[in-house]
Order: sequence, then C-alpha cells, then structure tokens
Amino acid sequence: MIKTKMFDLEKIIRPNIKKMKAYSSARNEYKGNEGVFLDANENPFNNPYNRYPDPLQNDLKRKLGEIKKIDVSKIFLGNGSDEAIDLLIRAFCEPGKDSVLSLDPSYGMYQVAADTNAVDFKTVALNPDFTLNVGRLKKAIDNTVKLIFICSPNNPSANHFDKEDILYIASVFDGLVIVDEAYIDFSPYSSILNELNNYKNLVVLQTFSKAWGLAGIRLGIAYASEDIIAILNKIKYPYNVNILTQNVALEALGNLNEKDKWVQTILLQKQFLMEKLKNMEVVEHIYPSDANFLLVKVKKINELFNYLIENQIITRNRSKVTLCEDCIRITIGNEVENRILLEAMSDFEDQFL
Repeated sequence: MIKTKMFDLEKIIRPNIKKMKAYSSARNEYKGNEGVFLDANENPFNNPYNRYPDPLQNDLKRKLGEIKKIDVSKIFLGNGSDEAIDLLIRAFCEPGKDSVLSLDPSYGMYQVAADTNAVDFKTVALNPDFTLNVGRLKKAIDNTVKLIFICSPNNPSANHFDKEDILYIASVFDGLVIVDEAYIDFSPYSSILNELNNYKNLVVLQTFSKAWGLAGIRLGIAYASEDIIAILNKIKYPYNVNILTQNVALEALGNLNEKDKWVQTILLQKQFLMEKLKNMEVVEHIYPSDANFLLVKVKKINELFNYLIENQIITRNRSKVTLCEDCIRITIGNEVENRILLEAMSDFEDQFL
C-alpha cells in the first residue's frame, strides 16, 4: 500500500452543503414495511406501486454488499452512474471557483456534469498509446481541483490504467479520486474497490448497465467511505431509485451465474471479432481492449461508418475524439450480430477498396 497524506473531507465539502439540512421523507421517518400508511399522501389503491420506494434501497444494498463484501454504509445507488457524477460535483465544487480534472479522451459525461454545474473542467492528455502519464496528471493538479475522474477501463480507448498509478495520485491529492469502473467485469484486472479502506478519498463507480445487461433500468453505484456516501444521500432526490428498478436489480443479483456466463460469452466473441478484423484490409489497427468494445482504426472512416448505418449496423464514429482519428468504436454483440458486422465490412471492402 502506498503511504497517503492525511485526507480531510471537511476541507473540500462545500460550506452550504455542510450546513444544509437534508429533506426527511415519510419513508425516512418510518422504516417498517407493515402498517396502515397514512403519512405520505399516497393513493391507498393499486398496490404495490402506490407506495413510495425505500429512499435508501436497503434490501438492494444488503444483497449487493454481500456480493461485493462491502458494508451498506459505503454504497450509494443512483439513477445511473451519471447521478453520482453530478452529485459529487455539486457536493464538493463551488461553481465559478473550483474545477475537476479528467483525462483526454475519456467519458464525456464528466464534462457535461461539470459544465452544468458551472465548474471548470480540465483535462490531461493520455499518451499516444492511451496509457496514463502520471507525471503530467500530477502536474495538472492545482488548488482549484477538487475531483479527479479516471475511467478504467477507459472509454473510448478500452484499456485499463495501472492500479498503482491511480493509488499514487490518490496518495498525493487532497481531493477525491473517482475511478469509474463501468467496464470492470470485462477486464482481466481486479477492481480497485478493495482499496477503499486504505484511501479515504477514493470513490469507485460501477453500473448495472454493462455486464448485468440492465442499461434500461438506469441503476448506477458509487462505493466510498461512509462519510462521503452520507453526503451523497444528503443531497440526492428523496426517491431517486424507483420500486421497479430496485425489484429488477434484486432479481438480477440473485442470478450471478447468468451474468458471469454473459461476460464469458462476450469475451469469447470479442476474441473472435478481433481475429477476424485483424485480417481485413479496411482495418489498420485494433487497440488492446479490457472492456466489452473495441476501438478500431480503419480506412475511409466516414464512408465505412455511413455504409454500416445504411445496413442498419450502428457503431460509433470516434474520429473527432482526441487520439482517435479514423477510429470506430464497436460494441461486442452476440455471434449473429458480430457475423452480420463482419459480412458488411467485407462487402464494403469489395465495393470501395
């Protein structure tokens, strides 16, 4: 473990957030599931959806905590990881004064959330091979930076960043280091989650949208110290995760083996797709991937992208993103979908190369 400097959460929380009193909902004040509920002005009919959901999602957190081996007090659940990203910026960054720091290229919502909250957004360029330049990142930290967002495995480059590099940044930084692990289930590298107790300024984001196959229910997770989670709970909307989402997620957590099978199938399909793509004339380079997608440099990027669209095959054109010139991002589909993609790319080669 890297020796860390003393981290003081009180020094970075916004004063108005520290002083504010959290809204107390009816379901905060009464924790039971049984009784005659006449406290929340709900419709008494249409059970079970007439009642407000558990505002702290306790049943879901307990199940998730068992799987992750982490205490429920260190878990925040939100409307996608985007909610946690937004709340972290709102809680710790003064508009027009503070800033957040991230990597370039990386997930675009970090900047959207910063811009929405009138917080300056700064970036540090990755190396040409998408690796992390620790010295450059450390040098970019000034007294305005309160949060550092690191997506690992990264989007759109698909590569992970060395855990020791991330922990080093956490050890020398006075603010929060937020590691977004949306794609961690597809990575051969372990989660940084087991370092939470050693680094009090570490926040880890995960999601139900990728490996769990539940993007449609919009459920994201933040893991952090009890004090950080308490702040997020203080400022979130009272009922931010609905009953339907909680029930579907609970059901999914009871089918861990199914999720693991999906992950293994996707990884096998990724290997299959890489083997086929590397022999295609239209493909110039396939970047290493620790995620469920590939970043692929191709010839005639715009023509290929549009040709695929015309054949109802939707990829992402990333050629305008830093370091991603002439690149498309391809999500790994099922075997049928992947073969359809390969056939279309082969047809493109025959017609245009």
